Amino acid sequence: MSSYSPIGPVVGVVGAGQLARMTQQPAIALGVELRVLAAAPGESAARVIVDTRIGDYRDLADLRAFAQGCDVITFDHEHVPTEHIRALAADGVAVRPGADALVHAQDKALMRERLTSFGAPCPAWARVSGVEDVTRFAAEHGWPVVLKTIRGGYDGRGVWVCHSAADAEAAFASGVPLLAEAFVPFERELAVLVARSPHGQGVSYPVVETVQRDGICVEVLAPAPGLDPEDAAQAQRIALEIAHELGVTGLLAVEMFQTAGGMVVNELAMRPHNSGHWTIEGAGTSQFEQHLRAVLDLPLGSPAMTAPVVVMVNLLGGDDPDLFKRYEHVMAHDPGVKLHFYGKEVRPGRKIGHVTALGDDLETVRARARHAAVYLTTGEYS
Repeated sequence: MSSYSPIGPVVGVVGAGQLARMTQQPAIALGVELRVLAAAPGESAARVIVDTRIGDYRDLADLRAFAQGCDVITFDHEHVPTEHIRALAADGVAVRPGADALVHAQDKALMRERLTSFGAPCPAWARVSGVEDVTRFAAEHGWPVVLKTIRGGYDGRGVWVCHSAADAEAAFASGVPLLAEAFVPFERELAVLVARSPHGQGVSYPVVETVQRDGICVEVLAPAPGLDPEDAAQAQRIALEIAHELGVTGLLAVEMFQTAGGMVVNELAMRPHNSGHWTIEGAGTSQFEQHLRAVLDLPLGSPAMTAPVVVMVNLLGGDDPDLFKRYEHVMAHDPGVKLHFYGKEVRPGRKIGHVTALGDDLETVRARARHAAVYLTTGEYS
């Protein structure tokens, strides 16, 4: 625990993953003091943020101690118990986003109920408690049926695409509450990142395309290539409306499916998001600076792109943990590629960083980013 006195506003971030880590640099420029609540000293953000407190986000006493002296509390993840967030607010702590908003990113059934109540485009869905419920749902909406954990689940975890009752039975073996959704025959996956401040100012970043592999986002293309301007505007309107209706303060990422009939909302996240990492170099205001501005109720920054095309590729851990030795080739081959590492132990398939490339031509920029990512993680040329 540090003993210095802060000279700027203190933003407490519950969670010490890479999102908190990447918030440190804009905090420095803004004169904002970051404090993080980490489970262990070796976590990603704890390695670079001086004011790191060790504690359990599931423990209200730890959260209350952490909040002492903070001007506002925000989150690196959505897993803090909703009742603890309400307790902090009752103590007079400014928590952004608040419990009434964040619960919609924590509980997928509540999210679907609320979104459908004000007309946001969603797939058909239902709460289900057994295989019989799923079979009845499939009789109305057809197979396959997508089953999702109501709470928890990310990067493809907690999602089952069921083609039969037997598949559904395997999903229920997980022992967690599930909901059913009609399978959406989408053309591609998009994401819209918006920010909203406590006094209601909102901005939207350009719509991006996210490329998924095994349930994990591996690549983000900004702006979404070939997206009709009217479709892009529709997606941004949907995201801003959701932020307004839910009372979001801070960032909101809305993952969507683009279908032949229009946009369909898939998932929500109320924090900086993997689909927005490109904004560090690719936008006038990065998503991390924007989140700080929003939760502190400062005027929001420009979301405009700094180049016609930006591509971000996630770095997934491979068999060789020594990525640093491969910097020389990547930097010499393409000095314009930007590297970001999260200070995490390298494990196969784990997100350990990302690379970003900017330029004028999509295929050229995409090839540059992919080359750097492949070489850094495998030592081979793409």
